[in-house]
Amino acid sequence: MPVGFGAMLKSWRTSRRYSQLDLAMEAEVSQRHLSFLESGRAQPSREMVLKLSEVLRIPLRERNDLLLATGFAPLYEERTLDSADMVAVRQALEVTLRHHEPYPALAVDRQWNVVLQNAAMDRLLGLVGSPASVWQRVDPSGRRNLMRLTLHPRGMQPLVRNWLQTATVLLARLQREVDANPSDAQLRALLTDLCALPGIPLGWRHATWDRTPPPVLSLELGTSGTASLRLFSMVCTFGTAMDVTADEMRMELFFPSDEFTAAFLREANTAAPPHSRPGRKTRKPSTRPSSRGEGK
Repeated sequence: MPVGFGAMLKSWRTSRRYSQLDLAMEAEVSQRHLSFLESGRAQPSREMVLKLSEVLRIPLRERNDLLLATGFAPLYEERTLDSADMVAVRQALEVTLRHHEPYPALAVDRQWNVVLQNAAMDRLLGLVGSPASVWQRVDPSGRRNLMRLTLHPRGMQPLVRNWLQTATVLLARLQREVDANPSDAQLRALLTDLCALPGIPLGWRHATWDRTPPPVLSLELGTSGTASLRLFSMVCTFGTAMDVTADEMRMELFFPSDEFTAAFLREANTAAPPHSRPGRKTRKPSTRPSSRGEGK
């Protein structure tokens, strides 16, 4: 049975932790009218749907759902990155990923599926095997999910030295995204699947730091007898997206947390084959962190 506008609006208001009075004041509408909208005793205008959606920071995909629930046509298109109208968007993503070399970077959709990535990301995956085989064993669906890659026992998990902190932070982040997008069944299913993976701590929701936490969490990677590679990430989004695909797109840019990691990534880039590193001489690639810099 289709969910009506009133129930959808109430769900979004609750997930955003707004009272009816708070939302009414920000949307400049009476609380009585808002109550009537949620109960189905009144129907909103198209402008009211869009105004409430803006105040509640509802993603564009779900704004279309709200419009459809009230009998209006969807406003926001969902184009593929290969469409003519999205050329500038795709070029912006590709330029950013390329310019981030020699550091890893990816573009992911709302469910954390990788859409684009740079060559440095493949080199990082080389620490656990050939990229194609790694993706196949952690995500045979073909979606290449970044969360699965990081947390799966046949993915990056065996290399993650600060495992408890990493699992806690990533799953808590995903839980917040699920709570913020109550209608996204795929995102909720992803969280459920990840929590069932081997090695996920049962008390991850309640884990705490035993000391003052750092400004950002570093992902510490390493194999037996090697120094750790320490990386932190920054997420970038389109600030004025008017297309569903662009609105849901995020870039995950990884940066070195120390000079040893920066040097390792630069060396890996220099050693990369010509097809992944145009215009530079070929050197034998290194797939293991050097022991130099241990203890930094």
